[in-house]
Amino acid sequence: MRKEYDFSNARRGAVVPVPKGKTRITIRIDDDVLAWFKARVHETGGGNYQTLINQSLRSVIESSGEPLESVVRRIVRDELGHTRRPRRRKSRAA
Repeated sequence: MRKEYDFSNARRGAVVPVPKGKTRITIRIDDDVLAWFKARVHETGGGNYQTLINQSLRSVIESSGEPLESVVRRIVRDELGHTRRPRRRKSRAA
């Protein structure tokens, strides 16, 4: 390791250029969501979780003309239907 380095010809910016058709962004994702995507990539033997997120978003866009709000509501209702307990019937006092 040198005592001094010459950065006079250095350039600032990203080390890896962004491919055509892609845009570099910064987003905030919940920790558990990110962990889920990283786990899926790990389970398949490697890859890139960012690519998996992009593919997931694309599939939602291309899946149907159904609005995202409707899709989310349908999924939540379906999931709640699996976890709901049957309602107790009130006993009729005679």
